[in-house]
Amino acid sequence: MNIAAAIDGETVQTDVLIIGAGPCGLFAVFELGLLDIKAHLVDILPKVGGQCAELYPEKPIYDIPGFPLVTGQGLVDNLMEQIKPFGATFHLNQMIEQLEVLGTAEAPRFRLRTDADTVFETKAILIAAGGGSFQPKKPPIPGIATYEGRHDGGGVHYAVRKMEAFRDREILIVGGGDSALDWTLNLQPIARRVTLMHRRDDFRAAPHSVEQMRALVASGAMDMKLGQVLGLKGEGNDLQGAVCRDNAGVEFEIACNTMLPFFGLTMKLGPIADWGLNLHENLIPADTEKFETNVPGIFAVGDINTYPGKLKLILSGFHEAALAAQKVHRYVYPEKRLTFQYTTSSTALQKKLGVA
Repeated sequence: MNIAAAIDGETVQTDVLIIGAGPCGLFAVFELGLLDIKAHLVDILPKVGGQCAELYPEKPIYDIPGFPLVTGQGLVDNLMEQIKPFGATFHLNQMIEQLEVLGTAEAPRFRLRTDADTVFETKAILIAAGGGSFQPKKPPIPGIATYEGRHDGGGVHYAVRKMEAFRDREILIVGGGDSALDWTLNLQPIARRVTLMHRRDDFRAAPHSVEQMRALVASGAMDMKLGQVLGLKGEGNDLQGAVCRDNAGVEFEIACNTMLPFFGLTMKLGPIADWGLNLHENLIPADTEKFETNVPGIFAVGDINTYPGKLKLILSGFHEAALAAQKVHRYVYPEKRLTFQYTTSSTALQKKLGVA
């Protein structure tokens, strides 16, 4: 799998940008690849698979054609194997924040920027974001927004985009799940000091991660506190500490210039809501011929779209991706006539798949 590292100010040129690396986004890579269309994918999660991988990796799925039973992760693994010949590039742990329309209705072109400052210029956009993007649940701490949005590792962050930004920081990590424990262990070697706070001395993370954390606490290499954060202290957006309360009701302070709260994820449409896509109940209307939105060059497939008779099934999203790819071809190769071919009989397609 080709995973791109975020580079500040980098501009990526691509035929298509796929937003969402769940099953529908992955299958779109396959359909586009058969038509010699190159794709990059962006996903806010740190791994591919979307809801299948994040919410139900071991849950059995019974309605994928040809598979009497396949798990969510098994389906993702098979799709990743299927798209290997097409060399798609994944930009994970990033969210599209800005969209700029550069082209025309006849010759679309777009510039998009992520929250990691990766810039894409593309001829078409395929939104395959499921129910929306996974976004962090923010703790109900008064004034927390004051400390958000810094790019130097200071203040409040809900994800780790670049570890190096947190070097030599005094970090307070709040939470008791895998994300909290994983980043505690990963950031402890480079931070000035790490403190992990959780409401109780019982963690939902992998047992070996908890054991590693407790060993670091026992050796004095980091701190662990039980309780909750009540408020934050600092000047301007310069975080200086957290006001906390332990389980006995006693208040205390923790010195920190960075806080990472990991309170789980929620589904939201996010910045896509501001793209002028004629939203209907937080879904994106698309036609049933090519699954294009009201903005030429922007397509929507999978659970994110709506149309008469829509069924929220993975197999429906696969169908939508196949038809969207046909129209994308016209934008990418406007002078090239598209001839429909079957993978079972076309030696040209079989060569692309590496089976001829």
